[in-house]
Amino acid sequence: MKKIELFNNHFQNFKQYQIPKAQLIIADPPYNLGKNAYASNPAWYKDGDNKNGESELAGKEFFDTDKDFRPAEFMHFCSQMLIKEPKEKGKSPCMILFCEFEQQFKYIELAKKYGLNNYINLVFRKNFSAQVLKANMKVVGNCEYGLLLYRDKLPKFNNDGRMIFNCFDWVIDNETPKIHPTQKPIPLLRRLIEIFTDKGDVVIDPCAGSGSTLLAAAQLDRRAYGFEIKKDFFRQANDLVLSDIQKSLFV
Repeated sequence: MKKIELFNNHFQNFKQYQIPKAQLIIADPPYNLGKNAYASNPAWYKDGDNKNGESELAGKEFFDTDKDFRPAEFMHFCSQMLIKEPKEKGKSPCMILFCEFEQQFKYIELAKKYGLNNYINLVFRKNFSAQVLKANMKVVGNCEYGLLLYRDKLPKFNNDGRMIFNCFDWVIDNETPKIHPTQKPIPLLRRLIEIFTDKGDVVIDPCAGSGSTLLAAAQLDRRAYGFEIKKDFFRQANDLVLSDIQKSLFV
């Protein structure tokens, strides 16, 4: 069976699990949007219509743990859990970080303090916008942003002889159950994992949420480990990952 483990714990407590170091870390840490989390999203209103008044999500943050998130501790964990740079070229590790646009610049500087001296900006282009309520008022955003962070040597790169741009299409995922408000599509995660890892490599997600990173890694025959502190998300994510692995055994 593929080596996939999800822990209902904070990533800071990783030492007790003795997990191997990673070729790739993928993380979607809290954006710390506070009570504006739903902003101009229709979810702010009942049935998505402002004529119906505000919904229970109005003025609410995504998670009550967002305000407790410490980026420096997170980056320290990631720098510790990436494998050392090997002598050979084309084998080095990296991490992919989803983040809010302005957070990119803070994470770039923070990463340098932990030896991740280089970066490539990533853009994830959607064919829709969550800012529906502002569509008749201003130009609305349809992109999410991220960073590819690495130490000194360029990371492992499986491009199959094709040029890969830093702007990726956000492929709609209609097959995976939606169990997390910031869940990333499995096809997108699979694409990122297959570019920067080989079969058997280790992938770690410190903020696992829906478990979608672990699920994508399992589908690609990678070993994956994740941490999720919220019990409800952990339970649903664990069920999702285990059920998919069980299905694959009979394919």
